[in-house]
Amino acid sequence: MAYPSDLKDKQWAAIKDNFHNGNRAKHDKRVLLNAVLYVVKTGCQWRWLPKDFPCWKTVYTFFRRMCIEGVWEKILQQLVLKTRVQAGKDPGPTYCIIDSQSVKTTGPADSRGIDGGKKNQGTEEAHSY
Repeated sequence: MAYPSDLKDKQWAAIKDNFHNGNRAKHDKRVLLNAVLYVVKTGCQWRWLPKDFPCWKTVYTFFRRMCIEGVWEKILQQLVLKTRVQAGKDPGPTYCIIDSQSVKTTGPADSRGIDGGKKNQGTEEAHSY
Protein backbone atom coordinates (compact mmCIF):
# COMPACT_ATOMS: atom_id res chain seq x y z
CA MET A 1 0.00 0.00 0.00
CA ALA A 2 1.29 3.48 -0.80
CA TYR A 3 1.21 6.29 1.77
CA PRO A 4 1.60 10.04 1.22
CA SER A 5 4.81 9.92 3.28
CA ASP A 6 6.45 7.40 0.91
CA LEU A 7 9.50 8.53 -1.06
CA LYS A 8 9.03 9.25 -4.74
CA ASP A 9 11.39 7.51 -7.19
CA LYS A 10 13.42 10.70 -7.73
CA GLN A 11 13.77 11.27 -3.97
CA TRP A 12 14.89 7.69 -3.39
CA ALA A 13 17.41 7.92 -6.25
CA ALA A 14 18.98 10.97 -4.58
CA ILE A 15 19.68 9.21 -1.26
CA LYS A 16 19.76 5.45 -1.93
CA ASP A 17 23.56 5.27 -2.05
CA ASN A 18 23.67 6.10 1.67
CA PHE A 19 22.09 2.75 2.52
CA HIS A 20 24.06 -0.43 2.04
CA ASN A 21 22.26 -3.70 1.46
CA GLY A 22 24.05 -6.40 3.39
CA ASN A 23 24.10 -10.04 2.39
CA ARG A 24 21.48 -10.87 5.02
CA ALA A 25 19.13 -7.99 4.21
CA LYS A 26 15.61 -9.35 4.50
CA HIS A 27 13.82 -6.05 3.80
CA ASP A 28 14.41 -3.47 1.11
CA LYS A 29 15.93 -0.30 2.55
CA ARG A 30 13.38 1.85 0.75
CA VAL A 31 10.53 0.00 2.48
CA LEU A 32 12.23 0.47 5.86
CA LEU A 33 12.83 4.14 5.15
CA ASN A 34 9.20 4.62 4.11
CA ALA A 35 8.15 3.06 7.41
CA VAL A 36 10.40 5.49 9.33
CA LEU A 37 8.97 8.41 7.35
CA TYR A 38 5.45 7.19 8.16
CA VAL A 39 6.23 7.30 11.89
CA VAL A 40 7.84 10.74 11.59
CA LYS A 41 5.01 12.19 9.51
CA THR A 42 2.07 10.73 11.43
CA GLY A 43 3.59 10.72 14.91
CA CYS A 44 2.32 7.21 15.54
CA GLN A 45 4.05 4.90 17.96
CA TRP A 46 6.48 2.35 16.54
CA ARG A 47 4.22 -0.50 17.66
CA TRP A 48 1.30 1.02 15.74
CA LEU A 49 2.93 0.85 12.32
CA PRO A 50 0.49 -0.51 9.73
CA LYS A 51 0.88 -4.24 9.10
CA ASP A 52 1.97 -3.75 5.48
CA PHE A 53 5.32 -2.41 6.76
CA PRO A 54 7.92 -4.75 8.24
CA CYS A 55 7.64 -5.55 11.96
CA TRP A 56 7.99 -2.41 14.10
CA LYS A 57 11.06 -3.84 15.86
CA THR A 58 12.81 -4.25 12.52
CA VAL A 59 11.94 -0.69 11.48
CA TYR A 60 13.03 0.74 14.83
CA THR A 61 16.31 -1.21 14.74
CA PHE A 62 16.96 0.14 11.24
CA PHE A 63 16.22 3.68 12.43
CA ARG A 64 18.55 3.38 15.46
CA ARG A 65 21.35 1.80 13.44
CA MET A 66 21.17 4.64 10.91
CA CYS A 67 21.27 7.15 13.80
CA ILE A 68 24.36 5.54 15.29
CA GLU A 69 26.11 5.33 11.90
CA GLY A 70 25.34 9.01 11.19
CA VAL A 71 23.40 8.25 8.02
CA TRP A 72 20.59 10.73 8.75
CA GLU A 73 23.08 13.57 9.29
CA LYS A 74 24.92 12.65 6.10
CA ILE A 75 21.69 12.67 4.08
CA LEU A 76 20.65 16.05 5.53
CA GLN A 77 24.05 17.53 4.67
CA GLN A 78 23.80 16.23 1.10
CA LEU A 79 20.29 17.61 0.66
CA VAL A 80 21.23 21.02 2.08
CA LEU A 81 24.23 21.17 -0.27
CA LYS A 82 22.09 20.18 -3.26
CA THR A 83 19.38 22.70 -2.34
CA ARG A 84 21.91 25.53 -1.92
CA VAL A 85 23.50 24.80 -5.31
CA GLN A 86 20.07 24.64 -7.00
CA ALA A 87 19.22 28.02 -5.45
CA GLY A 88 22.42 29.49 -6.95
CA LYS A 89 24.15 29.85 -3.59
CA ASP A 90 27.62 28.87 -2.46
CA PRO A 91 27.56 25.17 -1.40
CA GLY A 92 28.86 26.03 2.06
CA PRO A 93 27.33 28.66 4.32
CA THR A 94 29.29 31.89 4.54
CA TYR A 95 28.34 32.77 8.11
CA CYS A 96 27.02 31.19 11.25
CA ILE A 97 24.76 32.44 14.01
CA ILE A 98 25.33 31.19 17.54
CA ASP A 99 22.43 31.52 19.93
CA SER A 100 23.64 32.33 23.44
CA GLN A 101 21.18 29.82 24.88
CA SER A 102 22.74 27.07 22.76
CA VAL A 103 26.29 27.68 23.95
CA LYS A 104 27.38 26.17 27.24
CA THR A 105 29.28 28.45 29.58
CA THR A 106 32.53 27.43 31.21
CA GLY A 107 31.17 27.68 34.70
CA PRO A 108 29.18 29.83 37.07
CA ALA A 109 29.77 33.56 36.98
CA ASP A 110 31.93 35.03 39.75
CA SER A 111 29.67 37.98 40.39
CA ARG A 112 25.95 38.22 40.79
CA GLY A 113 23.63 40.98 39.82
CA ILE A 114 21.09 42.71 41.98
CA ASP A 115 17.46 41.74 41.88
CA GLY A 116 15.40 44.80 42.77
CA GLY A 117 13.01 42.82 44.94
CA LYS A 118 15.66 40.98 46.95
CA LYS A 119 18.36 43.64 47.50
CA ASN A 120 22.00 42.60 47.25
CA GLN A 121 21.39 39.07 46.04
CA GLY A 122 24.35 36.82 46.67
CA THR A 123 25.49 38.36 49.95
CA GLU A 124 24.99 36.96 53.40
CA GLU A 125 23.02 40.04 54.47
CA ALA A 126 20.36 39.40 51.87
CA HIS A 127 19.52 36.10 53.50
CA SER A 128 18.37 37.14 56.95
CA TYR A 129 16.06 34.35 58.02
